[in-house]
Amino acid sequence: MKDMGRERAGGAAVEVERVRRDFPILQRPVDGRPLVYLDTASSAQKPRAVLDEMTRFMSEDYANVHHGVYALSQRSTALHDAAREKVARFLHAGDPREIVFVRNATEGINLVASSYGRHFLQEGDEVLVTQMEHHANIVPWQLLRQEKGITLCVAPITDEGELDMEAFERMLTDRVKLVSVVHVSNSLGTVNPVEEIVRLAHARKIPVLIDGCQAAVHMPVDVRELDADFYVFSGHKLYGPTGIGVLFAKLAHLEVMPPYQGGGLMISSVTFESTEFSPPPQKFEAGTPNIVGAIGLGAAIDYVSSIGLANIHAHESALLAYGTELLREIPGLRLIGTAREKSSILAFVMEGRDPQEIGAALGRNGIAVRAGHHCTQPLMDRLGIPGTTRASIGLYTTREDIDALARCLREATLPAPA
Repeated sequence: MKDMGRERAGGAAVEVERVRRDFPILQRPVDGRPLVYLDTASSAQKPRAVLDEMTRFMSEDYANVHHGVYALSQRSTALHDAAREKVARFLHAGDPREIVFVRNATEGINLVASSYGRHFLQEGDEVLVTQMEHHANIVPWQLLRQEKGITLCVAPITDEGELDMEAFERMLTDRVKLVSVVHVSNSLGTVNPVEEIVRLAHARKIPVLIDGCQAAVHMPVDVRELDADFYVFSGHKLYGPTGIGVLFAKLAHLEVMPPYQGGGLMISSVTFESTEFSPPPQKFEAGTPNIVGAIGLGAAIDYVSSIGLANIHAHESALLAYGTELLREIPGLRLIGTAREKSSILAFVMEGRDPQEIGAALGRNGIAVRAGHHCTQPLMDRLGIPGTTRASIGLYTTREDIDALARCLREATLPAPA
C-alpha cells in the first residue's frame, strides 16, 4: 500500500504532504477546483519561509547596501553579502567573489556574451551550442555575430532528444572559442553529459558556459567538480523570487572581463576623464541591486537545502518514471523527449489536438501546465512539431497530481457524445 505522505526512490524520501503545507498557494482552489501545479519548469511556487523572510527583511532590516555608515545599512549589507555566500556554498564555488547577481539566467548569458564574448572573440571565431537550447542561449550569440562576425555553430541531437556526442566532438575544432550548452533541457528534460562536455572542451582549451536553470533546482551542482567556466541559473525556478539570478564565473575570467554596464556601486573612483572599476563581483553589478530578491534567494536555498537536493532529485525521478508510464498508456499521446537521462519534464503531443487546446482543457480542470514552443523554436523545428504540452515536476508534486493529469488526458481522448 502506498505511503500517502512520502514519495520514495533509492532509499530517499520527501515528506511531500508536509512540504505542500509550506506553500500557501497550493492550499487555495482555482475556479472551485484543487490546484494541480505542474508548471514548475516555468516558475516554481514559493514556500512560506521565503515569503516570510522577504517580508521580515523589508519590515525590519531594509536599507540600501554598501557605503552606508548607519546601522540599518550595515545590517542590510551584511545580509546581502550573506546571500552571496549562500549561493557560493550552494554551487560549491571556491570564492563568493565568483558569484555575480543578475536579474535571471538570461541576463547572466547576456553578460558573458557582451563582456567575455565582445572582448575575447573575433571575427570567424565559433561559439558552439546545441539544437536543444533555450532562446536565451541563442539570441545573445546572434547579436554578437551581428556585431563581431563570429559564427554560431549548432551540435545536432537525436530523435530521442539526446545530444549527438560524436558530432559534438567532431565540431570542437580550433575555430571554437566558447561552448555554451544547457545542463537540462527545459523542453525535453534531457540531462546533458556536462562533465564530458567540459572535459572535451577543456582538452582543447575551450571555455564552457552552462545554462543551469533546469538543473540547479533538481539536483546537486558542484561547479568546481564540473570545472565549469560559467554557470547560470534563475532564482524564481529555485522557489525564490523573480528578478534575481546568478552568474557563477571563475575568478580568473571575471578579473579580465570588462564591465557589462556602467553606473554606481561598480566603481572605485570616477572623474570626467576616466573611471576605475571595483573588483569582481561588484564590477558587474551596476546600480542598486535587487536586495530583497537576493535575501529571498538565500532563503530559498536554505529551504531546499533543508530538504536536501539529493532527496528532491530522488523524489522527482520517481514521479517522472511514474508519469512516463501513465502517459505512455494514453491512446494518441506521444511523449516528446525520451532521453535515457531525464529530469522533471513530461512533454507530449496528442493526435489531432493542438497543444494550446490541451493546455486550456487541463487548465479548466485546475491543472496548470505550459503549452507552446517553450522558447525553443529551433528545437521544435528539428522535431517537426509546432510545440508541446509540458507538465513539469517540483518538490511539492505528488502521485495524485500525476494521476489527475493522466485522468484528464484520458478523458480528452474519448469521443465527444453524439
